[in-house]
Amino acid sequence: MSKNLNASVAVLLPCYNEEVTIGKVVRDFKTALPSADIYVYDNNSTDRTAEIAAGEGAIVRKEPRQGKGNVIRAMFEDIDADVYVMADGDDTYPADAAPAMVDKVLEGYDMVIGDRLSSTYFQENKRPFHNFGNRLVRGSINGLFHANVTDIMTGYRAFSFTFVKTYPVLSRGFEVETEMTIHSLNNNLRLYEMPIQYRDRPEGSVSKLDTVGDGIKVMGTIFRMIREYKPLPFFGGIGCVLGVLGVVLCGTVTVDFWNTGMVARFPTLIGAVMLVIAGLLLFVTGVVLDVMAKNDRKAFIVESNSFAMLRRR
Repeated sequence: MSKNLNASVAVLLPCYNEEVTIGKVVRDFKTALPSADIYVYDNNSTDRTAEIAAGEGAIVRKEPRQGKGNVIRAMFEDIDADVYVMADGDDTYPADAAPAMVDKVLEGYDMVIGDRLSSTYFQENKRPFHNFGNRLVRGSINGLFHANVTDIMTGYRAFSFTFVKTYPVLSRGFEVETEMTIHSLNNNLRLYEMPIQYRDRPEGSVSKLDTVGDGIKVMGTIFRMIREYKPLPFFGGIGCVLGVLGVVLCGTVTVDFWNTGMVARFPTLIGAVMLVIAGLLLFVTGVVLDVMAKNDRKAFIVESNSFAMLRRR
């Protein structure tokens, strides 16, 4: 912590059945950040995770609501610090990168992202569907928010006090990292990506990720947050598709009427008019919700400024 030796740092380690690795992870972070408080939140583990973490000097707390998102929500609510470093308890992230991440937060960044994908992730991670999922999520979010974030779903991050206290944790599971990134991009927060050396889990440590199930949840989170944060493209796009389809169908009925002088397909005409009306309603809905979303972003800026001012006092 070369930038500010007086800054308080909290290391946050959400854990579920990590007795194989948690002892080493706590020791590594104590070495990397000797003045930091190490918090291990045990999420209903059935092994000796909590016992081992306490034996290594970590502050151990329980979170009964199952899911990583629920654990992070409790951590952000309970713990006060100038800088927060969040990692997993599975020993896949290098603790020696933490001081540099802390320094970046102290320089003024809201969130520092430990970028696995620019270094060793694709060599270490032997699960092809995970790799495909990372690329799919990254491409979707960067395209929609006109961003260039390399690692959307990494669990190794550092945060400022203001970010932690103003970020609404809505996700319950592993999709929380994706939610964090979308929240930051939507609110134009100061992000910094730092390449880290990712390593796969050691032998005997079992991943809790469900490739298909958690992948569906992540995509569902992206869908939900695009609907909330980008309502005009979302509802306006659907409205344009329906409107164009309705106009095309109206055109075919009009051509028939021009040639025969009769409207022979009343059901088609009625359906086409309803599609046009639905398209217009969706577009108007998108405009109204877009104004509300902009007002929410303004309110978030005011709230963030208030928290920052209170922290300085």
